[in-house]
Amino acid sequence: MKALTKKPTLQKFEPVLRKVLIEAEAEHRELQEVFELMGWGELPEELKIEIRDDINAFKDELSGDYSTCDPYVLQRRKSVCYWVNMYRSGMCSLKTAVSSLKVRPL
Repeated sequence: MKALTKKPTLQKFEPVLRKVLIEAEAEHRELQEVFELMGWGELPEELKIEIRDDINAFKDELSGDYSTCDPYVLQRRKSVCYWVNMYRSGMCSLKTAVSSLKVRPL
């Protein structure tokens, strides 16, 4: 009965957790670099998190990984730029920008 209630030790998962943390830190540094290149390095983390996937797509397309002419993708990009610029110029609050850029499930 003791064998069924024994919890796995954290040490068993440490190598996996360490690897995930290292990968996440590398991704964060790369993403921060892209934000800096775009001139958006000073954006609050909350807004950066909301547009993280969009920025990765910008980066991938600029590096030649793919190209899109999908009207919905282009509209999303315009929306991201619009709300980031509205926030940076003080025309809307962080909460408004984040909620406007939140991707809603179908």
